[in-house]
Amino acid sequence: MSIQTRNNVHIAGAGPATVIFTHGFGCDQSMWRSLAHVFASRYRIITYDLVGSGESDRLAYDRSKYASLHGYAQDLIEIADAYADGPVMLVGHSVGAMIGLLATIDAPGKFTAQVMVGPSPSFINDGDYTGGFTRDELDELVALMDSNFVDWSNYLAPAIMGAPDRPELGRELARSFRSNDPSIARQFARATFYADHRADLPKSTVPALILQSSNDLIAPRAVGDYMLRHLPNATLEIVDNVGHCPHVSAPSTVGQAIHGFIGRAA
Repeated sequence: MSIQTRNNVHIAGAGPATVIFTHGFGCDQSMWRSLAHVFASRYRIITYDLVGSGESDRLAYDRSKYASLHGYAQDLIEIADAYADGPVMLVGHSVGAMIGLLATIDAPGKFTAQVMVGPSPSFINDGDYTGGFTRDELDELVALMDSNFVDWSNYLAPAIMGAPDRPELGRELARSFRSNDPSIARQFARATFYADHRADLPKSTVPALILQSSNDLIAPRAVGDYMLRHLPNATLEIVDNVGHCPHVSAPSTVGQAIHGFIGRAA
């Protein structure tokens, strides 16, 4: 099986550097549609679907490999090896940002910059650390997912998207959630929401831009502040946005921030 088929890899644009976009949980590469084509005028652009999502080859899904985010990071490194030209910069949303972070650790020197949109190293509150959820709250969400995947998608997607003035975006995200294989989505949810990668933050020395919404149910401001303190070479920018998907609901603002950052890193 080719990497292209496995991850439904698409390449656009041309330039002296490559930008790879990694989507978040329950999504696919189409969530980058408002941004990726803008960057194609200056960079080689790679978009792809995480295995088990979108139009990836679901026969490639290995429950052992993808039980943690490291399996997805391995795929990202392979995509960079196969298709990137020049310096390689990563743009990841939510869990996609953490997959990128792990890739920068596993393949030191391969990536020159990372943009992290709404990242979180851990979603669970722990002592002085505010992740946004108690363990019981996450258990309840996962239990709903296990019992009724459609209801879970319809309930959670609008809350994640936010953008109260554009309810169609929440409906779009719900459709994206429902398009996933429920058994794969359940395992990916556990690999995403129960993971704790706080100890990995100091290991990634690649320059990083953390982009966080001003009002985010999934990754509150305290998470961005924590990452800024523990991630070397990091910068934090707050996007005036309600919701966890500013690249969808506020693409112009996010695009300007990314352009400025990767323009300096290229």
